Amino acid sequence: MSLKTLQGKLVASLLIGLAVMIVIGLVSDVREVARDLGSFQWALMPLILGLTLLNYLLRWAKWEYYLRFLRCGDGVSSFDSGLIFTSGMVMAVTPGKLGEVFKSYLLRRVNGTAVSRSAPIVLAERLTDGLAMLLLMGLGLTLYPPARPVFALLVVGTLVGILILQQRTWSLWLIAFIGRLPMGDRIAPRLTTIYESTIQLLDWRVLLIATLISVVSWGFECLAFYYVLVGLGVEGTWLLLLQATFIFAASTLFGLVSFLPGGLGVSEVTSVGLLVALVGVSVATATTATLLIRFGTLWFGVLLGVLALAWFGRRYPAHDHEASVGSVA
Repeated sequence: MSLKTLQGKLVASLLIGLAVMIVIGLVSDVREVARDLGSFQWALMPLILGLTLLNYLLRWAKWEYYLRFLRCGDGVSSFDSGLIFTSGMVMAVTPGKLGEVFKSYLLRRVNGTAVSRSAPIVLAERLTDGLAMLLLMGLGLTLYPPARPVFALLVVGTLVGILILQQRTWSLWLIAFIGRLPMGDRIAPRLTTIYESTIQLLDWRVLLIATLISVVSWGFECLAFYYVLVGLGVEGTWLLLLQATFIFAASTLFGLVSFLPGGLGVSEVTSVGLLVALVGVSVATATTATLLIRFGTLWFGVLLGVLALAWFGRRYPAHDHEASVGSVA
């Protein structure tokens, strides 16, 4: 995938996001949404964005922890690590955010680390983010019993997946089998490198530390959602905080597992529906709250990613032979 292709995908995701916002706005009455936006307490927006920045800061700390744990950070300053992490947020609008493996290509440009060595960090990030969302969602399951079967299915599926990956004998047998297939001798060594990094990151101690970081970091964005609702005139109570946490976690998690770019459409519809059902606000207010939190989290992060990528490009200009980011050597 060339950098031009990356830009094209980003533009396409922006257009999809805009289309989702327009459709939801039309369904809920654009005039009422505009009225709610006008009455929103915009003085709260710096606080909301500040809480989002705290989320990004802790997630960078998790990226840095993984980087040093795998010994992939040689020659990478904390500043450059931060630039790489922030640049990766450009890919937040890819399916399941897995496009954030782009960070591995940027890391290779800095210190030559093979993409196959560091790419599992992205998988571990998504896994621990998902576990954190499940824990945060679990706090409010009593508020919405119909979500319990889905919650249980996601928990069981996640734990089974981790246990399967931790079965070293099975995994290495499968890689060896792939190596015997046509062209498999070229793929198998890279798969072995990827698996060796993955299994290190799935150590229960590492998994626990990273998941705890994720719970706190995403908790800040749940708090940001709470203040979005307060800014729209909903009375601030402990119940509202619990509702905001459950709704934000559930909508983000469903968007993540949908594998749609940035969860676009799924996250928004889930958020609006749960706000109406649990908080009791109008569809228009629920839509406004959803648009505001998506701007303050998803699109704010993408904007920061664009700026960081431009900065990174000036510090580490790509050579002609590096213009393509498709190799996983």
